[in-house]
Amino acid sequence: MAGALVFVAVLLAASVGATTATTLTIHNLCPHPVWPLVTPSSGFPSISTNTARLGPNALLSLSFPPTFWAGRVAARTGCDAAASGCWTGTTPPATVVQVTVHDGGNLDQATYSVSLVDGFNVPMVVSPQAVGGGQCPALGCPINLNCDCPPQNRTAEGAACRGPPEYFKNRCPLTRTTPTDVEPVPQSCRAPGELKVIFCQATIVTCGGEAERTVLADS
Repeated sequence: MAGALVFVAVLLAASVGATTATTLTIHNLCPHPVWPLVTPSSGFPSISTNTARLGPNALLSLSFPPTFWAGRVAARTGCDAAASGCWTGTTPPATVVQVTVHDGGNLDQATYSVSLVDGFNVPMVVSPQAVGGGQCPALGCPINLNCDCPPQNRTAEGAACRGPPEYFKNRCPLTRTTPTDVEPVPQSCRAPGELKVIFCQATIVTCGGEAERTVLADS
């Protein structure tokens, strides 16, 4: 009987651990303010009011539900005071982090990617923290792809880029650039206590144009 009770206790502990909510941390290392946009997939609850303005080196922490959740994270730039109008990030072209947590029957599973399928506006990397096991590579694009964007694909006065996919993939291989694309590294991430999305992780080279300085000026 004692052995059975111990076994039940272990199962309960494992169940509680598996459904513990993961934290989403968004860290802005860009030299300009960014307004994060966190959008749940259809049928899932919102986890953000999407009103936060992150200045350089500012953080935003949000909690995922303890059950299966899927959604996207984008970065808006050049927004007005109410974030109701933004220069980039509300619509394509925009860099997008795709995330699922507490996945299906394996509630400690998380999957994530950085998609350039809809274009690029801000460098982004997603990096799991406090990992419980498995393979959890940091993925994304730390490079400012606006600088060398083909002229015919530039939008928002050079603050965003529509592609082409081969331009994105050659410079940022750890992203997805077409609907069927996958990263060339394995991923099987279990029980990350935190998924950190970093805007402009590396020191980025600014393109130096007057339009860029105007668009990315502090609103």
